[in-house]
Amino acid sequence: MLTFVLELLGMLLLILVAAEVFTNALEHFGERLGISEGVTGSLFAAIGTALPETLVPLLALLAGTSNVTVNEEVGVGAILGAPLMLSTLSACLMACFVIGKRGLRGRLKPERSGLLRDLNFFLLAFTLATLAMFVPSQLHTYRIGLSVLLVLTYIGYITLTIRASRDLVDDGHGTEADGPMLLSRIGLPTNAFTIALQLVLGLAMLVAGAKGFIHGVEGLSNLLGVSALLISLLIIPIATELPEKVNSILWVRRGKDTLAFGNITGAMVFQGTLLPAIGILLTPWQPRIEVLTGVLITLLAAVWLRINAHRDGIAAWVLLGNGALYVTYLAITLSH
Repeated sequence: MLTFVLELLGMLLLILVAAEVFTNALEHFGERLGISEGVTGSLFAAIGTALPETLVPLLALLAGTSNVTVNEEVGVGAILGAPLMLSTLSACLMACFVIGKRGLRGRLKPERSGLLRDLNFFLLAFTLATLAMFVPSQLHTYRIGLSVLLVLTYIGYITLTIRASRDLVDDGHGTEADGPMLLSRIGLPTNAFTIALQLVLGLAMLVAGAKGFIHGVEGLSNLLGVSALLISLLIIPIATELPEKVNSILWVRRGKDTLAFGNITGAMVFQGTLLPAIGILLTPWQPRIEVLTGVLITLLAAVWLRINAHRDGIAAWVLLGNGALYVTYLAITLSH
């Protein structure tokens, strides 16, 4: 057991370093392109840091073990566990790291139009994914249609996010780097090639760290005798969502609230559209009690954020409510 614990700590340290490398390069990338913080956070950061949790269900479903049931449980759990973790625990952690400076009633102030767009698209897509659970697996045509609709929803989201970028930059929401490129500190110039190199390096470290963390978690859970679905819903997302959590904490502590929120809500849209589209096609996608509970808590957390996204920002105590929803989910799930 000590070996797995040490592996978890080592991989966590790697993820923390990788997140710093990745966010630093991403700020320079967005500044160089002259794009808004919304595009940088909701698209580039969200998609980049969503890779670890995207790989887990894909590997489980397409190249998993010889046990098909276990593969499907891991796939469904990882797909639905990711947006659950982002909408509840990740949102709460952002507040936890700024309450000392801003207070419980202090405001986190992401650019509102982008935040509302992210949450609206997520709620639409995740509601469709939830309804798909009640479509019998024999009705292949309907399931394929819902999957295609989810993919088209994400394409529409990308289009609107990019289209809004120019006006946001003109309004003062352009991406700005806080400090010099990390690679420039060892003598390399700051140009398109070195920015791309640091992005790839940071992303590779994030993926490697998340993969190693998952290995340690699985080894530890095997010793504890926990089911594959429960591991996938509760434990794997904690590991695979670490990049988003750490990136958003780094940004919110620097006062970059738009980047911090965009990283989380943009990843929610990505994982609420493309990943469920895969799950609907490749798994039974049925409303089991632990699955349905997680889906309803996720939707409730997103609605809570949407209701409290006021013009003057979101109060820190509101995000603590998202954390309370995660605790509620744990209590319901572990009691069965």
